[in-house]
Amino acid sequence: MNDSGTVVRCDWSGTSPEYIEYHDREWGVPIHDNRRLFEFLILEGAQAGLSWSTILHKREGYRRAFADFDAQTIAGFDESKVVELLANAEIVRNRRKIEATIQNARSFLRLQSQPGGFGAFIWKFVDGTPRQNAWRSLAEIPATTSISEAMSKELKKAGFAFVGPTVCYAFMQATGMVNDHITSCFRWREVQEPEGGFTSS
Repeated sequence: MNDSGTVVRCDWSGTSPEYIEYHDREWGVPIHDNRRLFEFLILEGAQAGLSWSTILHKREGYRRAFADFDAQTIAGFDESKVVELLANAEIVRNRRKIEATIQNARSFLRLQSQPGGFGAFIWKFVDGTPRQNAWRSLAEIPATTSISEAMSKELKKAGFAFVGPTVCYAFMQATGMVNDHITSCFRWREVQEPEGGFTSS
């Protein structure tokens, strides 16, 4: 809160209840669950060229369309399923992005079969520990970093699509690999606490 008792948030959270809820409860909270990591990787890729508000609004539709992000199920989708998804207004009806989701599910499963699974693979880029930044304004926050560039390169090498450096950095922000809440935001300190400062209120 500021001196007047008003809760201070990152400016991007805006006034939408849906956006505020996402900012207050999810964004920047460290995630290690493999399915949730996969979900965010797909959603961030789907956002490419669009606004996050569009994807957030369609999130439940994505969960329904893509078997609640069960990679095993998605990996088995065929061309008839792609055609079905192209007619689904609950998701972004872009063939390349739909096909990339199926491709990414297959690549995800290959990484899952390795020691530590996908989570170990992805968290190695920050040595398993969230990077705690101290930005004072949104203008200071980068769109990409050397880490997101390295992640992008390795994910592409592993067969993933729609995983450019900008998508990877947005993924890192969302999953708490980096704490990019600005320092005046009430969540900046909370996400540094055990369990990522998740609150049920």
